[in-house]
Amino acid sequence: MQDNQPMKLRTLLMQHGVTRTLFKAIKFHGGKTIVNNKERYANFVIKKDDKIKLVLPPEPSNDYVKPSYKQVNIIYEDEHFLVINKPAGLASVPSRIYSEDSLVNRVKGYYLKKQYANQKVHIVTRLDKDTSGLVLFAKHHLAHSVLDKQLKDHKLSKTYMALASGKIHHKHCQINLPIGRLQDSFVKRTVRDDGKMSKTEFWVLKVSRNATLVKVRLLTGRTHQIRVHFSYIGHPLLGDWLYNPKDKSMSRQALHCYNLRFYSPFDKKNINCHADLPDDINSLI
Repeated sequence: MQDNQPMKLRTLLMQHGVTRTLFKAIKFHGGKTIVNNKERYANFVIKKDDKIKLVLPPEPSNDYVKPSYKQVNIIYEDEHFLVINKPAGLASVPSRIYSEDSLVNRVKGYYLKKQYANQKVHIVTRLDKDTSGLVLFAKHHLAHSVLDKQLKDHKLSKTYMALASGKIHHKHCQINLPIGRLQDSFVKRTVRDDGKMSKTEFWVLKVSRNATLVKVRLLTGRTHQIRVHFSYIGHPLLGDWLYNPKDKSMSRQALHCYNLRFYSPFDKKNINCHADLPDDINSLI
């Protein structure tokens, strides 16, 4: 906000991550926007040095999510965010097949055990069931809105380690290829002209006779993006039952999200989380 230049309250709050959906929730479900200790509507014009307070509406629990009290490996937690190291073999979100034990179910159980005031689970980043590593949760609607904006602006960074089949000789590459659903398959994705543009950047760390260890950074977040891109360039991931079915090096794809970086506007600091490679990938290396 420039000095002495009036601005609508809505404009300022949206610059700080408040979405239209959250504005509707605040307006109709018990939240408040307060300027200088007086409740104001979103189109109220604010000035320099005005003091603004946002009161979030209470959030109902995800009643359709059954709590699981199995252990979660917490890497980082504060009153706004939660980062968990997900093991391979655990789905990120509940589904018809995994209705009672996904990472979301376990976080719901953790919130209940801790008796947190807000019991709603906001998952921000997801991993495939057989991909291990860091998954980010927001603890309230505003934190979720803030992180969604960082995702959209490519300011939330996810970095992976992967073992790709064969030798990759280029030290640093970016794959820019559109991804869409494979015809007649509900699960499998492929590179196709009418797909969504997808960008994957990678660096070669180590090359052996049969495989290449790569560090991978996602610049977009499509379903199976890393797996599809490496399969398309002729280097599918080791152990990937869907895109490399003949390889039996591992019982799951050799893919791990080991680093996650984002910004907390509440504490005005960058949060940098790390999860070491799991034993199955380490033993292959």
